[in-house]
Amino acid sequence: MNIASAHAALVTLASEGEHVDTHKSISPFMTGGAALVILLLLLWITTRFNRDR
Repeated sequence: MNIASAHAALVTLASEGEHVDTHKSISPFMTGGAALVILLLLLWITTRFNRDR
């Protein structure tokens, strides 16, 4: 088996494989929204503790 045939076999193997999700993924909008809320809350807390500056 030479390099070309090995490469062709690997490409064929990679193209046949499918990724099947067994669960529903988390919505990117929910993840981004939650991250935004958490960061804004941390910003608000930080500004409350630094009133003297």
